[in-house]
Amino acid sequence: MAGSIFGNILKISTWGESHGKAIGVIIDGCPAGIELTEGHIQQWLDRRKPGQSKFTTKRKEEDQAEILSGVFEGKTTGTPISVIVHNTDQRSRDYSEIASYYRPGHADYTFDAKYGFRDYRGGGRSSGRETIGRVAGGAVAAQILKRVGIDLYAYTKEIAAITADPRRFSRKAIMENPLYMPDMEAASEAQKVLEQRMGELDSAGGIIECVIRNVPAGLGDPVFEKLDARLAAAVFSIGAVKGFEIGDGFQAARSRGSENNDSFCSGADRKIQKRSNHAGGILGGISDGSDIIFRAAVKPTASISSPQQTVNRAGEEIEVVIKGRHDPVIVPRAVVVVEAMAALVIADALLMNMGARMDWVEKIYR
Repeated sequence: MAGSIFGNILKISTWGESHGKAIGVIIDGCPAGIELTEGHIQQWLDRRKPGQSKFTTKRKEEDQAEILSGVFEGKTTGTPISVIVHNTDQRSRDYSEIASYYRPGHADYTFDAKYGFRDYRGGGRSSGRETIGRVAGGAVAAQILKRVGIDLYAYTKEIAAITADPRRFSRKAIMENPLYMPDMEAASEAQKVLEQRMGELDSAGGIIECVIRNVPAGLGDPVFEKLDARLAAAVFSIGAVKGFEIGDGFQAARSRGSENNDSFCSGADRKIQKRSNHAGGILGGISDGSDIIFRAAVKPTASISSPQQTVNRAGEEIEVVIKGRHDPVIVPRAVVVVEAMAALVIADALLMNMGARMDWVEKIYR
């Protein structure tokens, strides 16, 4: 199976299945000398692990990270970093009956069509547990960004059409409610809607927003390696993501050029900056020094407990009720995954950019 490696210089290769013995990642291309412990990675994994609230699956996994290589005396060595997380609460029997049919909204049919075989235990490689490797890799990338002063964070902007009010935005609040919303009032309202959906044996979707601050101008390339294209590819590779927009996004299509263009001006020390940020921090595929702001649309959880129509492998139409332990909404646990993928893209772009100009190369080698 191809397609499990992401990145150019800073690369991650994720491995493992939802109901296998373990799951993990190999991170290659990380510079030596970065402070890194299992605790750094664990902080990120704790934000995506199951069982955090009644709005997440009841699967009990501590998701304890173990670093197997690439770190010595608390710092990266420049060699591949291997991280493993053992699976401890698999219930493969919950999925035994779906071996004969295709769940609506899942990758069961397409996986079978491609390989003629599928791991039906929780979806195998198509499971959301695959993102453990991404999050561990993102935690390493975040340590790189921290060293150069780049700050990023993601949060739930919307769930079930309940949107966080920018006037009540609080970064602190993101970590103080189970939905990771920056608006406590909206979070309370969204929880009520989710409880109603759960009572109806249904699910909900939402929107995740990510903000990346202090990114220097000049990251990215003007053609196939556009920074926004790399971010879009990273975010779209996350299961359940069905849309991506940056800056004004689709709203830009409804604007005039005079409204959408960001005027330039001189800031402190005559540093070039923009008066607005409709572009979302990227122009022509290259960062412009403003905050990078993008959003991801996440579909409702496909596994719901109400009856659904489907077909079995013989092509016969049947009615099914999905069993097992499932999130009524994916969005809260996907927030850290979006953040991790963004960190990987920006850290990789930083390393790629080091050879863009000869005067920068001379600073290193002369």
